[in-house]
Amino acid sequence: MNTPIRRVAMAVIIMVVALLANATYVQVFKADSLRADSRNNRVLLDEYARQRGAITADGTVIATSTPIDGRLKFLRTYPTGSAAAFAPVTGFYSFQYGSTGIEQYENSILNGNDDRLFGQRFLDMFSGRDPRGGNVVTTINPRMQKAAYEAMRNGCTGGCRGAVVALEPNTGKILALVSSPSYDPNKLASHDQAVREENWARWNSADSVSDPMLNRAINQLYPPGSTFKVVTTASALRQGVSPDIRLTAAPQITLPGTDTSLSNYGGQTCPDGSGGTVSLTQAFQYSCNTAFVQLTTERMTDARSSFTDTAGRFGLDEQPTDIPLPVSSSTVGEVSDLAALGQSSIGQRDVRVTPLQNAMIAATVANGGVRMQPYLVDKLQSADLRTLHTTQPSTINSPIDADQAETLTQLMILSERHTAGAGGAVSIASKTGTAEHSEVSGADETPYSWYIAFGPSSNAKVAVAVIVENGDLGASSTGGAVAAPIGRAVINARLGGAGG
Repeated sequence: MNTPIRRVAMAVIIMVVALLANATYVQVFKADSLRADSRNNRVLLDEYARQRGAITADGTVIATSTPIDGRLKFLRTYPTGSAAAFAPVTGFYSFQYGSTGIEQYENSILNGNDDRLFGQRFLDMFSGRDPRGGNVVTTINPRMQKAAYEAMRNGCTGGCRGAVVALEPNTGKILALVSSPSYDPNKLASHDQAVREENWARWNSADSVSDPMLNRAINQLYPPGSTFKVVTTASALRQGVSPDIRLTAAPQITLPGTDTSLSNYGGQTCPDGSGGTVSLTQAFQYSCNTAFVQLTTERMTDARSSFTDTAGRFGLDEQPTDIPLPVSSSTVGEVSDLAALGQSSIGQRDVRVTPLQNAMIAATVANGGVRMQPYLVDKLQSADLRTLHTTQPSTINSPIDADQAETLTQLMILSERHTAGAGGAVSIASKTGTAEHSEVSGADETPYSWYIAFGPSSNAKVAVAVIVENGDLGASSTGGAVAAPIGRAVINARLGGAGG
């Protein structure tokens, strides 16, 4: 063979090898990502040709697929009248905009492609039955979810902006996950392109503060305000500080190393003081800022390290495990000096938490100091309701011991008694918070209103966190006046108004 022919042969061989390598790369290594690409209409058409599995909550169907006549054989539907209430859980499934929520993060089960459904696919192929997806059973309690959503809708003029999260303390099950305002996923699942695009544009308007497609419960960070005094008190108890320690009742205190003063709410002296001081128990009950600043900056050894370590034990500044939806990481921020510590100790400065994180703090206290991993999916099923997977409760850690948790419970019971509207049939332990969020000192703003609680106060069945951004009282909005009634409504929805 002469040289030119050899060269041509080698070039052909190289090109054939390159083609084989590219085909192998595309068909093997890139197959999953190409299949999952939202622009892959071939895969979408294939998915719409089979019945997608249902998403349920305690026997209630909150997402299903119904057969229709048309190019797309099935229409994804969500329950009429309550679709918006469940939207933060289900997300949406759209031919044009992809998917979110459970629809996205359990997609392989719902569309039937999961390896655990191979046996079902095999039997369907030989029996001639149309292929079907599997089902996702969530941990959501429908009554609590609806109660939380309605309480948010009716709690403020025009509806509250914010979120509600409810957990089962001893398992980590998420019983309610509400973000308000919400949206109707049916509009995005519609097979009418004009309907999809009109609503997508309306809900994603850049100049709108409502942002209904933001899942505030797990992806929005807020300053926790005085609800964070639960963590601060836990830090003190871990150091052996007694609830009887005497602290300042003064209406104002100067932050260490600065000329900046920090005040109690309304500039008031802490109630029930004696000789200008109050106990830590009284300071917690009445949420006295100045006492907590003195506690952390003067009365605790190595306070900065203890404070950040305790916050970390409760889950701040760690990457949260997906539930399976991804959750934003809460943070205590930089605590560079004692002045920063004083501000952080009352949940201000750079402290930021998700409502889920704050619900976990309440649930940890309720569970005797044991922090459980929260989860949203109870079971995965095949189309014939055969269980493929059941989520088992798992412990993360124990930020505090049982005695410290009991002390915090008693303090939160006292706090609840001091909160407006307390005294219902259910014994509740709680902490309110009113968090400033403007960078301009003294700005006339509506603060964030918080309420974290659990009930019954003994052997708790539910822990909640409520955040409201736009309380009707404007600058005078407080956690007790705005968020507490919502939290109590959710607890009562779980317990039926009965004490325990």
